[in-house]
Amino acid sequence: MATTSTKRQVRGIQRTARRAAAAGAVGAATLSALLLPATPASAQPVNTPVGVFDVPDQIQLPPIPGAPASIPVNIPEIPGIVTPQGGPAAPAPQNNVHQAAVDAALSRVGDPYVYGASGPNAFDCSGLVQWSYAQAGVSLPRTSYEQAGAGTPVSYDDLQPGDVVSFYGGSHSGIYIGDGNVVHASTAGQPVAVASISSMPFAGAVRV
Repeated sequence: MATTSTKRQVRGIQRTARRAAAAGAVGAATLSALLLPATPASAQPVNTPVGVFDVPDQIQLPPIPGAPASIPVNIPEIPGIVTPQGGPAAPAPQNNVHQAAVDAALSRVGDPYVYGASGPNAFDCSGLVQWSYAQAGVSLPRTSYEQAGAGTPVSYDDLQPGDVVSFYGGSHSGIYIGDGNVVHASTAGQPVAVASISSMPFAGAVRV
């Protein structure tokens, strides 16, 4: 039969064992917490669908205090490139009828003079003037006297190519071509030719 002293020793051993077991359990839990930290929420797997993501066309940035809402940008013009300004397009320039008449008259240089003829292969003075302007789309009277009053009078110093010039008091007409010269059908036996305006007595000029 065990003595009282022995029973006390047994109970002490049992208490020590229980304390050691409890301490071991706590130590294991502590060790597990240290070695295996909890996974943060941000690292948890997320079921994200795989595919094409929507990308915004514009990125809205937060406003900067004190900065204007918009900053105007002046783009310099590039030479040779027309910047559209809006509105209807400008009409194309009309053909220069005066130069067209000059060109038509010069194209007949060398053609014969025939009294009363108005082209296309023979001319008298007023016939050449009338035919040349007809090629430019302008209708003029037939005789030299009528042609002398068929436009706006211009002075000798203000003559421009295409002006109708009268000579000999209005009995003869030609077309001024510039540089002090006229083209005309002068007289019988002389073809259509270019002559100096000073070679005949100037009687006036008109611009049609």
